[in-house]
Amino acid sequence: MRRLTKKKALTLVKELDAFPKVPESYVESTASGGTVSLIAFTLMAVLAFLEFFVYRDTWMKYEYEVDKDFSSKLRINVDITVAMRCQYIGADVLDLAETMVASDGLKYEPVNFDLSPQQRLWHMTLLHIQERLKVEHSLQDVIFKAAIKAVPPAQPESEESPTSLSACRIHGHLYVNKVAGNFHVTVGKSIPHPRGHAHLAALVSHDTYNFSHRIDHLSFGEAIPGIISPLDGTEKISVDPNHMFQYFITIVPTKLKTYKVSAETHQYSVTEQDRAINHAAGSHGVSGIFMKYDISSLMVKVTEQHMPLWQFLIRLCGIIGGIFSTTGMVHSMVGFLVDVICCRFQMGIYRHLKEAPLNEQANSETPVPTENYTQ
Repeated sequence: MRRLTKKKALTLVKELDAFPKVPESYVESTASGGTVSLIAFTLMAVLAFLEFFVYRDTWMKYEYEVDKDFSSKLRINVDITVAMRCQYIGADVLDLAETMVASDGLKYEPVNFDLSPQQRLWHMTLLHIQERLKVEHSLQDVIFKAAIKAVPPAQPESEESPTSLSACRIHGHLYVNKVAGNFHVTVGKSIPHPRGHAHLAALVSHDTYNFSHRIDHLSFGEAIPGIISPLDGTEKISVDPNHMFQYFITIVPTKLKTYKVSAETHQYSVTEQDRAINHAAGSHGVSGIFMKYDISSLMVKVTEQHMPLWQFLIRLCGIIGGIFSTTGMVHSMVGFLVDVICCRFQMGIYRHLKEAPLNEQANSETPVPTENYTQ
């Protein structure tokens, strides 16, 4: 009984076979079939090789959500060179609540405003990258994935005394509240004031005003590789001593997660304008460099993604199966057309051979014409 049950089970399984085997005696190999198979296998190998490169590639996914972190401090990283002596200018931050932020984290270093050849080359390269980023937005994804860390050339040591250096490099960082504010560099050192703050500009002569400046770096949040800030490399030359430069910055909190970097930082966009201060002509204001920033309520999540292995295997099976079935159909159609053409060709030969004896018999029965000649 058990043997009969096993035989019935095997018979039932055989009947369910969706891939019946054809005996080799019924299989005929042809040159055309071998050619099509060779083409199919070559095409499969090429497409599978290209699909492997697609599998190895990654892309950046952008998501947006509401930023719920309002209690933390915002870090401002500054590296700016102004064409005035350090004792004549002061930098600080005043936020929306009229709270003056201590600028203890900033350092004032006397330098030359002109760049060395290595620094000028670095500066031109940075400006070129900034121009390409404005046109080719996908370049930022490449920089994200590569985690490029820009390291500018070191400031060359000057043999001149600090008093003979005509420019001032202000660099360092500040921690401010996560509200809109105004970071500015203007004439005179800042002093606390009950209604905000003030700068001791009355002790500085107008002849020394020169707010030509170069922004080597300005960023918000943690400094991480893979982000080039829009204002990095900006250089402005002022012709008029009384000049106001304004930068309006919108800061966007960003979570960056790639295979090389995972951090929380901030990106920003900027618009700028500048004008000469001339009270007689109605152009009022204070000479200096003003960076007014505001913080967006939306956070951007940038994640580097990769094709999963199962999806790669499915796409690979689709390529192999699709080419195999398609080439089989093409080979069958070509074979059918060849058979039809050969059949018609053979029928034409048969008709020609059949009609040839009849034409010869008809020619033999036709009387030959004779001509009579008279002498």
